[in-house]
Amino acid sequence: MTTTAPISVTTARQRDRLLERLRGLGSALVAFSGGVDSGTLLKAAVVALAKGKALGITVVGDIFPSYEVKLAVRIAREHGFPHRLVEMSPIELEEFTSNPPERCYYCKRFLFSRLAEAGRAEGFDHVLDGSNADDVGDHRPGLRAVAELNILSPLKELGITKAQTREMARAWGLPNWDEPSAACLASRVPYGQVITREKLARIDAAESFLRRAFGLRQLRVRHDGPTARIETAPAEIARLAAPDARAAIVARLRELGFQYVSLDLSGYRTGSLNEVI
Repeated sequence: MTTTAPISVTTARQRDRLLERLRGLGSALVAFSGGVDSGTLLKAAVVALAKGKALGITVVGDIFPSYEVKLAVRIAREHGFPHRLVEMSPIELEEFTSNPPERCYYCKRFLFSRLAEAGRAEGFDHVLDGSNADDVGDHRPGLRAVAELNILSPLKELGITKAQTREMARAWGLPNWDEPSAACLASRVPYGQVITREKLARIDAAESFLRRAFGLRQLRVRHDGPTARIETAPAEIARLAAPDARAAIVARLRELGFQYVSLDLSGYRTGSLNEVI
């Protein structure tokens, strides 16, 4: 197998186990967000399965950051992955928009039940999700929905960690091998605060501006009532707090509809909104 970067013996064994597991599936539709986990899984499925037996599906909708969708399209095009965009959104579900701590369960159940229907209609034997072995620690009710719908998570099933997934992706030449972990835009709204299309669009526009203007990679704009709370890597905080940068950020985010703009001095951390549960 041709690779473009070295891979450790342990990770190579995990890669081979993954390919063997996928070969036994016959055919698979892979939920491909543009992130490293689902991208690595899609690459593995394309390698393991016969031509026409693997398809990446990227869901486009209110809750997904626009940069992720663009990244998924670019990776699929550059690597020749069979790929399709499908529009769907859970925004009409009251269980989702009311934003309870179990919000992710309702969202994942909505999305994956429709992906499963699409997969069956097109003759795919399985639908695959990119969750890895490290995803079991945080508050992740979406994993329950995935299990209930019999969606397979081969990385998690085989004990493949995030670090190993990144190593496989790098060896396969995937450009997102070191892409920071991502999450849907709804995860920026604190539990109990209603999710609307307007809020999601405002968050996406704010994050797009900050990525473009400051080259930020690790980023969340939390939409807490009238306040935008910016989380980024600790090393970036001083740069964003500099007078010129601060003025530009405040001006743009107020244009987008935020009344107040804050910079979280703790920096970005995964699942910060789960700290209140």
